[in-house]
Amino acid sequence: MHHCQKSSPLAIGVLMLDTEFERIKGDIGNPNTFDFPVIFKTIKSATADKVVTNANKARDLLPLFIQGAQELEKQGVKAIATSCGFLTIVQSELTEAVSVPVVTSSLLLIPLISTVLGSKRKIGIITADSNSLSAQHLLAIGIDDRFPVHIKGLENSRVFVDSILSPNANCRLDPQKIEQDLLDLAESFCQNHPAIGVIILECTNLQPYAHNLRRKINRPVYGIVDLINFIHKGLP
Repeated sequence: MHHCQKSSPLAIGVLMLDTEFERIKGDIGNPNTFDFPVIFKTIKSATADKVVTNANKARDLLPLFIQGAQELEKQGVKAIATSCGFLTIVQSELTEAVSVPVVTSSLLLIPLISTVLGSKRKIGIITADSNSLSAQHLLAIGIDDRFPVHIKGLENSRVFVDSILSPNANCRLDPQKIEQDLLDLAESFCQNHPAIGVIILECTNLQPYAHNLRRKINRPVYGIVDLINFIHKGLP
């Protein structure tokens, strides 16, 4: 566990998956991503292959996530986030276990963004793995058929899978290649679904590329860091 050096009562706690890959600036796991103190707590054995590929496995790890959240609250954090958008599956349980706000995923933005966009435009979700992001993950946070979403995943990006999704992530992170795969995927995604008016990045590791993605597809793009910044801004 580590935290950045500033001292402030308005620290955010982040429950981190047990990962090895580099956390570049913009990633939720890099303290320099934020303008305020962040305390990280790694949930041992909560690897990406467990949490992303199987909602039941993520639920099995719930006691560890609850323990981590309660420890962060005892350390004085004012809100808690997680480093994987697939943890919507335990949003309600984590919220009930602590007395500070809990943000498991950027997908929590969908009802708000849907209302802001109106019914003619759709929400595009770019996820780590479209085969694994299920109706169950969305229903856990109240997102049902009323919300028009299209889903596209990076499971066919070899560089993304090998460095981030693979349980044996020995592959060195190549941000340029990941960004190119993301930009290409998003461009074809929007061409195939022209009604998409906004992109939500489910995967927290895609946030570093959000700025260039906005320019590429000329649409708003939101990720977990944008949501955390919003929550932090309103803290007393």
